[in-house]
Amino acid sequence: MAISFYMIATFEGPLLSIKTVNSLSHYTDWTVGHVHAGTLGWVAMISIGSLYALYPRLLGLPGMYSTKLIDTHFWMHTIGVVFYIVSMWIAGITQGLMWRATNADGTLTYSFVESLVATYPYYLGRLLGGLLILAGMCLMGWHMWKTWKMAHGVAEHPVMSPDVAEAKA
Repeated sequence: MAISFYMIATFEGPLLSIKTVNSLSHYTDWTVGHVHAGTLGWVAMISIGSLYALYPRLLGLPGMYSTKLIDTHFWMHTIGVVFYIVSMWIAGITQGLMWRATNADGTLTYSFVESLVATYPYYLGRLLGGLLILAGMCLMGWHMWKTWKMAHGVAEHPVMSPDVAEAKA
């Protein structure tokens, strides 16, 4: 999933550099959504996955406390990131279109405050997504603590024993 978010952010970056797209998206929440697709989607997810893979080995354990908790965290984070970035994309497009709308006499159709009010529902989506991500990270912290409690201290040599490696093969 992290690679999927990486591909989304990597495709979106050059898209946002196209002059006509940039004239719509510049200074809007679309850019915020783009940045968070890369940070919360790619960087955070690949880091979290790495921690889930390496932490039990550091403690000399065959795995984390619960695979179901890992799955739950994965879905909380994924759904949270999708809510966050999609709401920011929509808010950004809304802002960009409202900021460039003009009346027949050349004056702006909407004030800045009107465009801000129009994005309130999307900020609620951003909040819900952020809360899901935060709750998932709290779950991960509790899960790491439970895994640490399973180990009776840090392994002297945090390396998988040959018999465990053979059993996985």
